[in-house]
This record gives sequence, C-alpha cells and structure tokens, in this order.
Amino acid sequence: MMKARLVRRLIRRLRQQIRYARLSLQGLPIFFANSFPKSGTHLLTQILQAFADLGPAVDSGLPAVVMYEGDVGRLRSEDEIVADLKRFLPGDIGYGHLHHLPSVAQILSSPPFATYFILRDPRDVAVSHVHYVTEMEPRHAHHAYFAHELTTFEERLAATICGAPNANPPLPSLADRLAPYLGWLEEPSILTLRYEDFWQDRQSVLRKVLEHAVRRGFPLRQNVEEALRVLENSIQPQRSPTFRKGGMGGWREAFTPYHRQLFKECCAEIVEVLGYEKDENW
Repeated sequence: MMKARLVRRLIRRLRQQIRYARLSLQGLPIFFANSFPKSGTHLLTQILQAFADLGPAVDSGLPAVVMYEGDVGRLRSEDEIVADLKRFLPGDIGYGHLHHLPSVAQILSSPPFATYFILRDPRDVAVSHVHYVTEMEPRHAHHAYFAHELTTFEERLAATICGAPNANPPLPSLADRLAPYLGWLEEPSILTLRYEDFWQDRQSVLRKVLEHAVRRGFPLRQNVEEALRVLENSIQPQRSPTFRKGGMGGWREAFTPYHRQLFKECCAEIVEVLGYEKDENW
C-alpha cells in the first residue's frame, strides 16, 4: 500500500514539475496541517491542497501522521512519527494529529516545513467526536464501547468529556487528550488558526494562510486576490469523508445542563486557555 502511494506521489510530482517548468521541487516548503482530531483538519487540508493550483506544490497522498493506531489505540513512538515526517519531500502537502514532542516540534517548526495548527472550540470537538466514533469510524479503538456499551448520545457525550476508564483501551478526559497539543501554541514559526475564523472572517484567515506559505518559501506567481479566490474555492466540507454538519456552536444544542456542569468539572480551564471563554460563567 505504501509503495503504491509513493509511486502515485512520484507521478504527481513529475506532473507539477512539467506544469511549472521546474527541474525539481527542491527549495519548496512542505505544507503540513496539524490538529487535535475533529478540529477542522480536512477543511485546512483542502485549503493547503489548493496550493497545487497556485504553484509547484503536490498532494502527497500519504496517510495522516498520527499519535495512535486507530484500531487498537496503541501510542506510537516518537521515532515512528519522526520517520513518517521524514518521508515528506519539498513541495508535499500532508496532515496529521501530533502531540508537541521535542523532536516532532523541531521538525515541524524548521525549514522546509510550513506548518499550520488548527484549533476548534473543545465543546464542539466533543460533540463531533461522539458522532465520529459511534457512527462514522467502525475501526476506531473506542467504536465498540461507544456503539454497544453506551446506549445514548448523552452517555457517550459524558464519556467523551470526562473520560471512560472502563473502556478498552481507557479513554482519558477531553482536557487530558488536548493537553499534549497545547505546546504548539507557543511555537512562533507555526501558524495557529481557529476553525471558527473560517466561517466568521474567511478572507482574513485565508490571507494569513497564504502569507505563511510565502514566508516559508512558496513562490506565489498570481496576485494575492486571485490566489485568495483559489483558496476559497477549495473549501468544500462535504467532500470530507468524516464531514457531518460543520459550522460552530452546535454544542449549545447538544449539551444539557448536566453536560455543561460535567465539562466545567472535568475540563474547567481548557476553554479559557484556548480563548473560547473568559471564565466559567457560560
């Protein structure tokens, strides 16, 4: 499977070299979209893939670089993750869900990488996680627990928020699962984006995406306004295999007073740390 992916990537790279009259793609940035799962990864990846229509960038076709083996929940080693990242070539576009680990941070914050980290309101993440694990990904390590041992959406949402120590493998609380990602917020060479901004202030956030790519070495040939139109036209959430509803603030309808209280007990500071609330009065 991996050999086939690498062959297809080689063909795409050759096509881009011909299209943009380049002898090689050396010197180009590697585009990488990083996120906590269910935070808008596919939205950001679609936008990054549009750079192939702006210049010599290439959809790598490589699988997501992840911390856990999805079907069994095994935590992958730092060496395994580094090996995956080293598979990317200049001009490639890829994505993943990676903790802020020393060697990983060193790679993603250094040339040739142009790395983006996308955030989403953790309460919306919780709701999306329930639907994804229960209905959309039967290979997920917690699918059987969510689909068969928990019988209602309310039970599944509570487990997502506060964790499920009886699950196999055990599921930590949402706050504990988010914590290893927070270090990305302190990396000045990585552009942090908010999922909500793509709906509230799309032109501004797309401009930031474009400017970050250019700063990291992308040779933009079009004028900025034309490039922004290309990026905006790439946004088609329904193309994502895990797209369900999208948007923002859906947690307000899904959370009962009980879930609000659970979230404040188990994830008290996370929405404040990420800037989604000023205090617990929500």
